[in-house]
Amino acid sequence: MRRLLLRTRAILRDALKPVTGAILGAIAVGLLRVTRYFDPDRTANFFASVTRAVGPWLPEHKIGRANLIAAFPDKPPAEIDAILMGVWDNLGRVGAEFAHLDHIWKLDPEHWDASRVEPAPGAIEKFEMLRDDGKGALIFASHLANWELPALAGPAYGLESAVLFRRPNIAAVDRAIQQIRSVNMGTMIATTHDAPLRLAQALQKGVHVGMLVDQHFGRGVDVTFFGRTTKANPLLARLARQVEVPIHGVRIIRLPNHRFRAELSDEVKPVRDAEGKIDVQATTQAITTVLEGWIREHPEQWLWLHRRWR
Repeated sequence: MRRLLLRTRAILRDALKPVTGAILGAIAVGLLRVTRYFDPDRTANFFASVTRAVGPWLPEHKIGRANLIAAFPDKPPAEIDAILMGVWDNLGRVGAEFAHLDHIWKLDPEHWDASRVEPAPGAIEKFEMLRDDGKGALIFASHLANWELPALAGPAYGLESAVLFRRPNIAAVDRAIQQIRSVNMGTMIATTHDAPLRLAQALQKGVHVGMLVDQHFGRGVDVTFFGRTTKANPLLARLARQVEVPIHGVRIIRLPNHRFRAELSDEVKPVRDAEGKIDVQATTQAITTVLEGWIREHPEQWLWLHRRWR
């Protein structure tokens, strides 16, 4: 009887899954469309207040707290709580800002104070060097501040780019998100089985390839992150071994008054083995070390809510 009940429940779940997905998709798409009609700053403030209120009741809150305690064992509980509330605040703002991505990135070199995004010192010079050197590059980023913004920089200023992304499970949400992203994010390459080949081909053609590299990857290589061993995706290092191009990191820092600072790192030199070939594990570690340094500077702006260590 118990086996029959479990089987029946599984059949019902599978039968209802498309319906549930359609309902959730319709809600998400509707929310994205409605959000575009409201002032982006006020909407970001409202979304942040909602996530700060709701977040502590969700299971991810416990994951975030455990991650922060492990990463910062010397920080007192009050500081851990403050960082975690900052994480929820940032997440709400990212959700609101996503609906306005097509006009968030507007830089006016003559009036940086009037722009929503300002460059960090030296960022413009590094960017122009990447744009004009006649070859591709590998650009890594992380879930810091608004992690959608780095993909907007290249196409906005004449840098041919391709971005690796993971499709949402719900088709309607995927279509809505791609419609927003397609405005000015360059070529979007989904994480399918042929993605590495497509990315390598893009690099060989001089395209600048970007990807987020800070989440746990079960089939990855071992790296040390905040003093603990975890798995990281080695794709970027493997691409560098296949097509030798410069490696840079890009991060966005959230500033007061709904503004951001964009920073482009110096070239991250790949680590080589005894034969002179790029060492995939060691190069992935070098990238991870850069990410850790960024996160330590602004821990409240990183997405601590996933299980980075397993």
